[in-house]
Amino acid sequence: MKPLQASSGDLNADRRADYAEMLHADGDHAAAAELLLGALELKPQWAMGWFRLGEMQQAAGAPDLAAQAWAMSLQLDPTDRQGAALNLQLIGKAPQTGALPSAFVETLFDHYADSFDESLVDRLGYRLPELLDRAIRSTRPGRFPLALDLGCGTGLMGQRLRPIADRLEGYDISARMLKQARAKGVYDFLGKADLRDFSCAGPKADLVAVADVFIYVGALDGVVKTVAGLLAGDGLFAFSVESLVGNGDFVLLPSRRYAHSEHYVREILAANGFSILSLETTVIRQDRREPVNGLVVVAGKLPGDEAAIPSGRARR
Repeated sequence: MKPLQASSGDLNADRRADYAEMLHADGDHAAAAELLLGALELKPQWAMGWFRLGEMQQAAGAPDLAAQAWAMSLQLDPTDRQGAALNLQLIGKAPQTGALPSAFVETLFDHYADSFDESLVDRLGYRLPELLDRAIRSTRPGRFPLALDLGCGTGLMGQRLRPIADRLEGYDISARMLKQARAKGVYDFLGKADLRDFSCAGPKADLVAVADVFIYVGALDGVVKTVAGLLAGDGLFAFSVESLVGNGDFVLLPSRRYAHSEHYVREILAANGFSILSLETTVIRQDRREPVNGLVVVAGKLPGDEAAIPSGRARR
């Protein structure tokens, strides 16, 4: 991602910031940080400027100064559209949280929407819609009266679901991503919503798909509980996670995405009344020309008398 193009509102400060970006791109990170600090003296309330200063100082090998800059960015913009709190977590200056800030995710995808399909599919070899579609069809051939695509983005998953759904609804946090999805014409309904406090007053769904969304949510217990409440008794839950290599339940990676362990996925599903019907470890995309492994999962709700399986005893 390129930096968000946010002006300071001061022409002289913007000129200094532009020159700082040129120095930063040329590898002179210390000089870039010094120049940007001068711009911030002219416009000290510029949250994005403080965030970029932190990135430049980190690149210059000054993590303590970077942490101070990110803390200032967070103080000026508590919604954290820049993601300063994430950077503080990654350098060990803040405790790990269970999800990315909603304002950060919304801003990120509003910024990314126009080039999303090209970047993800053509450059990064994004395969999750294809993989989830195949897993759903293999698990339960046939049609679904109502399918929900949560975190639908530009509609890449929706294009796969449309042939097997009588009614298809998509929800996303980003208005600009929804605009792209609407142009594809595959959804019966599109709505703006944050997955972490999502609710739906309509009929129970027969399929809920969440493709490449949990990379922005670390602790999955709340959202999986929500999905369980959305599904009909025989409904399917199809989703993906990025695979965690090593110990633990989930971890925030330097990419500012979360990775989850298989044992954690199994425990969370079991604790919320799901049985795993299909689980595949596969390459889900490329990142810096390296394959990224993930889990492609299809789960079904257990019968009522089996719904509460103790954590750690999910069926295999």
